[in-house]
Amino acid sequence: MLADEFMKSHPDITIKLDGPADIYADGVQRLLCQNVANDTPDVAYVGLNRLRILEERGMTQPLDAFIGDNAEEQGYTHALLSLGTYKGKQHALATSASTLVMYVNPELVKKAGGSMDDFPTTFDGVIGLAAKISKLGPNIDGIWIEPHDWRYQSLLGSFGGRPLNEYESDVTLDSEAGIAVAGLYGRFAKEAGMKSYSASDARQAFPAGTLGIMLESSSLQTSFEKAVGDRFKVIVKGVPIEAKDKSKVYFPTGGSGIAMLTKDEEQKAAWEYIAFVTGPVGQKIIVEHTGYAPANAKVVRDKSYLGSFYEKNPNALVAHTQIANFAGPWYA
Repeated sequence: MLADEFMKSHPDITIKLDGPADIYADGVQRLLCQNVANDTPDVAYVGLNRLRILEERGMTQPLDAFIGDNAEEQGYTHALLSLGTYKGKQHALATSASTLVMYVNPELVKKAGGSMDDFPTTFDGVIGLAAKISKLGPNIDGIWIEPHDWRYQSLLGSFGGRPLNEYESDVTLDSEAGIAVAGLYGRFAKEAGMKSYSASDARQAFPAGTLGIMLESSSLQTSFEKAVGDRFKVIVKGVPIEAKDKSKVYFPTGGSGIAMLTKDEEQKAAWEYIAFVTGPVGQKIIVEHTGYAPANAKVVRDKSYLGSFYEKNPNALVAHTQIANFAGPWYA
């Protein structure tokens, strides 16, 4: 669909699509093989946590000169640009994004004496509410989060921490933020009664109405809402921000980015396609046809693009705003 819409407005450029890879890892492996044979495509969609594999081998071409000096005006915020930045150069632009959010069952919150109008904005408050939900019955759980690196990094970012220092020369998980986040998992279990079950079980428990608060990827919103049906209204809340300095907050962002691989005269045409896909029109198409958030802030801020969509899908705006403001790299 993106290619078709692009060619309608750029009749002088033809897009030829390769067959899709099943997963990001397979896609990168294919590109590495194509590079050996000197047969890489002009542009490629790459998982955001796989870009470095190509960047370190000199396969991606910097986009700085094409973007120019008004990136913010084009909708490329500093947070969004960080997803494709490597050693001070812009080697890719994000095309789709997902972030960690809290899925909430308002019926269980109400039964536990809480209120969605006064929902807690700190982890202390969330843990306290989850503990009350857990006490509603033996088959009711207050909170759940998967023990997974992306989710851990998301919590770390909310405290202003990072897995590595800015020079990537030392692991910083023993920082004050790292220790606080490691302690959160213990608090979820000991104070809020979080049980140890699989992601598959949790993704069944929440729609079934037996799990009050679930910290999960925003890309699952549509599937959760369909699975819940009319049992209750799914509410999405942003992850609490615990850092005193908001400029240090980041949420590792899942999804894909688009990179320019060609070094030849096709660069101009390649950039036209990249600009379309990452621009407001392309991002509007991606949002309306997938579960991903836009990787362009203009789509979120300018109601002419997705105003009616957000009126019908207020949950989506929570995740999309969080990404626009706090998107950050996902350390692989």
